[in-house]
Amino acid sequence: MLINKANLERIFANLKTSFHNAFEAAPSTWEKIAMKVPSTGAQNDYSWLSNFPKMQRWIDEKAIKALKAFKYVITNDDFETTVEVDRNHIEDDNIGIYGPQAQGAGFASKQFPDELVYEAVNAAFATPCYDGQFFFDTDHEVKGASVSNKGTKVLAISTLALAQGSYGAGRTAMRKFKDDEGRPLGVRPNILLVPPALEDTANALMSVDKLEDGKPNPYKGTAEVVVGDWLTSDTAWFLLDTTKPVKPFIYQERKAPVFVSQTDMNADGVFLRKKYLFGAEARGASGYGFWQLAWGSDGTV
Repeated sequence: MLINKANLERIFANLKTSFHNAFEAAPSTWEKIAMKVPSTGAQNDYSWLSNFPKMQRWIDEKAIKALKAFKYVITNDDFETTVEVDRNHIEDDNIGIYGPQAQGAGFASKQFPDELVYEAVNAAFATPCYDGQFFFDTDHEVKGASVSNKGTKVLAISTLALAQGSYGAGRTAMRKFKDDEGRPLGVRPNILLVPPALEDTANALMSVDKLEDGKPNPYKGTAEVVVGDWLTSDTAWFLLDTTKPVKPFIYQERKAPVFVSQTDMNADGVFLRKKYLFGAEARGASGYGFWQLAWGSDGTV
């Protein structure tokens, strides 16, 4: 094939189409557990998370709530995936070998937010959130008292007692969470997030009429099962409330994944190494919203 501007534009337009088709078809689950927060700078400040908004009686002047002395900033990072296109492959009409790579770049770009969000989930037992405590911790301070959103029980369906002590305990704890004035937050856990190793257990807990000990299953249909392929622990499971405007996890998007290419015949890479380029670029980060909207068990007991 003759290498000229028109042929290069056509080749890379086809690669871009393959990229976008794969992007649209790729599976993704991050939106079920996280909220997308647009970012217009190098970082976002989430100090506002310290003020969980609730309506209260208006007596005389409004009771203005100041932000607590928390500092929680999420800084954006740059991400890329790049593929080289050898000039000889274009000249030899062998460009078809790059179609799967363009599709792979599109697939990876669609799952980019998943990778970021689940990275935050995996680190949540040992990474601070807005109040300075680990996101899943036993001693979040609420009105001078320690409140836990962390468990250790294995997700179990063998007996009613074990189901109550694992899933049931997390669900009850979340519904009892209160604000700084002692009023219920109205938390309604609706997502049971599990790794592939716990998929069958979670699906059974949410669907069977009776548990393995023959007793009625009180938890049937109480949450949607979401299986996170990016989760690294085979035992940890998570109960989330995603019904609120603020979600438990944050996907901070500074620049959505976008197809990019370098097709200048006079570029240094082409002159020195006979290589054209295409791929994807993105910019963003992940972090934590309200810990009150999540319960995490490491499943070690």
